Amino acid sequence: MEINLGKLPFDLDFHPSSPLVAAGLINGDLHLYRYAADSQPQRLLEINAHDESCRAVRFVDSGRVILTASPDCSILATDVETGTAIARLEDAHGDAVNRLVNLTETTIASGDDEGYIKVWDTRQRACCNSFHGHEDYVSDIAFVPGTLQLLGTSGDGTLSVCSLRKNKVQSQSEFSEDELLSLVIMKNGRKVICGTQTGALLLYSWGHFKDCSDRFLGHPMSVDTLLKFDEDTLISGSEDGVIRLVGILPNRIIQPLAEHSEYPIERLAFSNDRKFLGSISHDQMLKLWDMQDLLDGHQRAPDRQLVESDSDGDEMDVDIKPFKPSKGPKRKKADKGQTSNTSFSDFFADL
Repeated sequence: MEINLGKLPFDLDFHPSSPLVAAGLINGDLHLYRYAADSQPQRLLEINAHDESCRAVRFVDSGRVILTASPDCSILATDVETGTAIARLEDAHGDAVNRLVNLTETTIASGDDEGYIKVWDTRQRACCNSFHGHEDYVSDIAFVPGTLQLLGTSGDGTLSVCSLRKNKVQSQSEFSEDELLSLVIMKNGRKVICGTQTGALLLYSWGHFKDCSDRFLGHPMSVDTLLKFDEDTLISGSEDGVIRLVGILPNRIIQPLAEHSEYPIERLAFSNDRKFLGSISHDQMLKLWDMQDLLDGHQRAPDRQLVESDSDGDEMDVDIKPFKPSKGPKRKKADKGQTSNTSFSDFFADL
């Protein structure tokens, strides 16, 4: 299934329980579609959410509300049923908001172009954590529920680990020559995989974030988005427009899954039932791929191409270290993170 959005999309998100998908566009519009197998998706909403681009989209409140974020520093809450604006937080960040990520039913995280990551708690109706762990834009965020930690990647070439319990940046990698663009946690929490501007995948071992333990050189161009398929396999979206199934430890390109277009893939996401894989690209199209074909192909496919790796040790061959929460070295120059004293009750009360 294909949807012509008419403008360049920056983000997409699937409803947590219904066959709905939302997309945020470069002109500030928010689109909402209902989809079904073997039929053309139906557009339910088209609203101008922001004066500037709509960079991030996330369903919250069990799918009753869509949050969008923009370079205008605002976060908007929109009612899914009516399309009406519920509330707008005008100064959510001091700079352009680039990412929104769900943490729990009642918390989300946002990242901006100045390297700040903020955590919003809808129960307390406030911003409860703020971390300044990066010197450039926050490209991606991942949450570790068991240890209440946030991992962030940035255009400054670093990976950060932020503790919600201790309210500070716990650890940060050394600066990489590459911009880090995407992030997934795999191998039951033992490995962190980062996509980069040059196409390499950087593998970090949990608790050893100072430098990567592996560099997996399998993509010809930048890896702009990563999606975890299972503990051993991920799906990558690259600047060359190809969606690939990638094995981790052993590192290999298992097979190309699809070619979205000749343009860069901006984002990948699973539908709530994992029957569809959604992809958006600079060709202004949102495509929904049937996951059953992928699952059948993955079960039958033999290991394909083993590609070059630069390993700093034997971990890539062994990979038997148990998962241990990292206390990590303290970063001297890192912002310790502050609990915001500013009340956002008007914003979250309406959610």
